[in-house]
Amino acid sequence: MTEAPSLSDLAEEARRLVFPRFTEDTALALGLTLVEMARSGNLAVVIDIRTADRCLFHAALPGSAPLNDLWAARKSATALMFQEASLLVGTRNRDKGETLAKHGLPPEDYADHGGAVPVRVVGVGVVACVTVSGLPQLEDHRLAVRAIEALLAGG
Repeated sequence: MTEAPSLSDLAEEARRLVFPRFTEDTALALGLTLVEMARSGNLAVVIDIRTADRCLFHAALPGSAPLNDLWAARKSATALMFQEASLLVGTRNRDKGETLAKHGLPPEDYADHGGAVPVRVVGVGVVACVTVSGLPQLEDHRLAVRAIEALLAGG
């Protein structure tokens, strides 16, 4: 089993995962990159890219389940609310012995498990969220991060 990243590792990751700009075309490219990565690993996942009020990309790959859509929605809501990766929010909560309920957030709408990573734009901040659901939470998070890194690297 791979060790979970520390809060400082996750904060550093967020600092380097910043887009120069992010459009609907960027969301499509990111979504298709994730689909290709998931297919190459035969991963049964749901991929969701959304703003606070709009779905920009959604795919449910073979073997994924409706429950994965619900998890994606809950993790996305958390990342968009805190403007941090859901894994970072969950790690911080567990370290403090807290839950999302402390913030008044119901578990049927929010989840602080890994897999939702905010999309940040230079000079703007968080504009969207990319979420993967269907794998263990660290793997969901890492797949989303790898796709963002690939897009930022130009491939």
